[in-house]
Amino acid sequence: MEFECQLTTEVSKNLCDSVDNSYRRKTESNQFNSSPEAENFGISEQPLDSNTEKGKTSIQKPTPTKKPNSDICGSKQFFSSDVVPHSRRTITDLPPALLSEILNFLDPKELGIVSCVSAYLCKLASEHHVWKDFYCERWGTSTLPTPLGAGVSDETSWKEFFVEREFRSKTFMGRYSIDVMYGHTEAVRTVFLLVSAKLIFTAGYDQTVKMWKMEEGLLIASSRSLGCTMRAVAGDTKFLVAGGTDGFIQCWRAVEGFPHLFDIKGSQSQNTEFRLWDHEGPITSLALDLTRIYSGSWDMTVRVWDRFSLKCVKVLRHSDWVWELVPRDLTIASASGSDVYIWDTSSGRLMTIIHKAHVGNTYSLARNLTGDFLFTGGDDGAIHMYEITSHDLETNPVLVATWVPHSGRVYSLAFEFPWLVSASADGKLSLIDVRKLLRTKRRASDKSFSCVKHVVPSTVEPPQRMLHGFGKNLMSVDIGADRIVCGGEEGIVRIWNFTEALEIERRVRASRAIRLENRMRRRKLHLENISKTSRNDQCLVAAKKNQVTGDRSGWHSKRALSGKLKS
Repeated sequence: MEFECQLTTEVSKNLCDSVDNSYRRKTESNQFNSSPEAENFGISEQPLDSNTEKGKTSIQKPTPTKKPNSDICGSKQFFSSDVVPHSRRTITDLPPALLSEILNFLDPKELGIVSCVSAYLCKLASEHHVWKDFYCERWGTSTLPTPLGAGVSDETSWKEFFVEREFRSKTFMGRYSIDVMYGHTEAVRTVFLLVSAKLIFTAGYDQTVKMWKMEEGLLIASSRSLGCTMRAVAGDTKFLVAGGTDGFIQCWRAVEGFPHLFDIKGSQSQNTEFRLWDHEGPITSLALDLTRIYSGSWDMTVRVWDRFSLKCVKVLRHSDWVWELVPRDLTIASASGSDVYIWDTSSGRLMTIIHKAHVGNTYSLARNLTGDFLFTGGDDGAIHMYEITSHDLETNPVLVATWVPHSGRVYSLAFEFPWLVSASADGKLSLIDVRKLLRTKRRASDKSFSCVKHVVPSTVEPPQRMLHGFGKNLMSVDIGADRIVCGGEEGIVRIWNFTEALEIERRVRASRAIRLENRMRRRKLHLENISKTSRNDQCLVAAKKNQVTGDRSGWHSKRALSGKLKS
């Protein structure tokens, strides 16, 4: 954005020098008529003698010096005498458009600090459009608690949503309750949390897909037997898909007016339930976006399906079994053998390969919403974090950090900013906060800009929390809505509910606010008492100086003396 200049560079420099010199002299001395300052402002001090009045100075009118160059905009000429001596310029004097561009380069914490400076900056920082970008980069729009309705300021609402969501993310370090859901007769191979509909979908070796209420943990419906082990489930509010070892994708369309979106236990109908066939091996992973369905299989391919025509539009071939895939925007990451592939889904071009990401197979993948970070887990029990940077047609994965929280295979990963959750064959869950690894990401068109700090591997913090108490072989995990959902070999689905910690934290914040208000009220009363005491002391001192005594200097002494003289 270009801004027109109002003054020349020379005049601006003189303005800054004058303001700086004025402020410096003002702090050094409170006397206005000091010699250096008088010299600067054209005030000459005359010696005081019998011919001059006391305390009088003559003010010399400065001679304006015209600058040789005009301003860029071709406006009138400016003179050095036009600069107001005691004027001070602040950032609030900048044009609003320029100030908005400056705020674009701040992260949420810095914007919060700026909003504490003044009422004007508080209003400007709170209503800035960048809060929407912050929220969408971290959590997307599908997790908004309520739609932005009429009569609500869009920018203000985005800041409120961001602050609330950032506050909620801290509850995973607090108290929790565990809901245990029974219903599967064999091992649970996959779990999927549909936050927007408050539903949980699970599937496993008992050849069924089950739907649960997220808040109550109650079983809503169970599908008929699908004839094979179901290893993958994915969905949104319009579409639900499940993949089996027989190589088909079982699909359900949402039923309009149905209380729980999908009628998975009803009789098979061509309109709401159908299958997609094309894979030649078991399907191990599924994902959806607005226009496509992605499926990975042990036939060493990832297939991309059109959601509307239900036809396979692209086939991405690998060198080994495909264990996991995660699409983001126009790219998709897939785990095949021990390698990780990153593809351009629009053209089918292979962008890069991370060779031997783990010792053994790479079983699990996770990405953030923007696709800048990729997390991998594998046979060796390690978790790697990569940053994916792109410049022109070159894509570079950079290893950022490594954690080894497990003694068994890492079967599943799930990410919701800022928490990465892993499920392992050792029967443990680990929670990793990645915020300390990130730094401010400037909003620029250059995708090669790094948004992670330079981290020494030995200084990477271990997982912030480990959840224990299971048998073994936790095969799938998901995170969302202040909950962590997990299933494994025991055939039991567990929900770690952190809403209790959220309520406790809210009460603590309210109590802290009350204490702060009381402290400020006491401080105000204390300052008022000090002020009153100071005034009383000043009056007492003045009274002591002017107290009536028997001294000859007193008026009564003089009157008595004059009376004696008269007598």
